[in-house]
Amino acid sequence: MKSRLLAITSLAADYCSVCEHAHEMERDEFVDRILNLLPRIYWEFFDLSADIVSIDDFDYFSSYVDEDYYESIRRHIEAVMGEEDMFLETFEEDMKYSETPIAASIAESLADIFQPLYDFISVVKDSEGERMTEAYMHCKEDFESYWSQTLCNVLRAINHIKYSSQGE
Repeated sequence: MKSRLLAITSLAADYCSVCEHAHEMERDEFVDRILNLLPRIYWEFFDLSADIVSIDDFDYFSSYVDEDYYESIRRHIEAVMGEEDMFLETFEEDMKYSETPIAASIAESLADIFQPLYDFISVVKDSEGERMTEAYMHCKEDFESYWSQTLCNVLRAINHIKYSSQGE
């Protein structure tokens, strides 16, 4: 179990590193790396629940990602994605009541996933692994509440970019 959590922590760290260094990559490299990570992250946060004993009382952690850091990550990704940053969001709640399409940002979606994963790995690092299960459970709760849908939506958009540009 502990080895599985270590692998998930490493996967989350890889994702955060790619986002932090997006500005150093070409779009194709960034897209490939994100496409490699997102499905694996989804699977690990979806699949591991059966293996973890529920923790009824765990502390909630403060965020390690302040607004400036979040914006920095979002802007770097937006710059890499360029004109490909926007996509039509079909699962937006407001879409039910709108006759016009609702646009979403790949950069904002990836930054929204970055934040809980960065918080998760930061808690693990600061506690020297002692609070790994607790940090995972908190991140998984956030995954189930909101960022799992964000991940699925942005994965679809990035997949489209990857495979629609290959024929050009």
